[in-house]
Amino acid sequence: MIYIFETEISNVKTIQFSLKKIYGLGNYQINIICKKLGFANNLKTYNLTNDQVIKLIKTIENTNLKVTGELKKLQIFTLKNLIDIKCYKGLRRIKGFPVRGQRTHTNARTARSNKRL
Repeated sequence: MIYIFETEISNVKTIQFSLKKIYGLGNYQINIICKKLGFANNLKTYNLTNDQVIKLIKTIENTNLKVTGELKKLQIFTLKNLIDIKCYKGLRRIKGFPVRGQRTHTNARTARSNKRL
């Protein structure tokens, strides 16, 4: 098992599939990173050397992508900002109602039961 950005990466799967476990990385970014490093599409994670893992971590850091902890903090900050400025989305979030204009007459049971910030 390899730990990259506080995430456990599986050894059995391909590198492209296992990098999806990192919060904030999607298919597009993973394809760009793998092309930069010259990784094949079917490269397994256990075939990576220590140098390749270090290069992988450095390229992800150099792409200025916000991943894992930074991204989660940014999302929490934006939600708290909406609540602080008391905009419509922030007020709906405080009350526990659907935020994005969904129907509340018959639906929205899950939105009311999942009160969270």
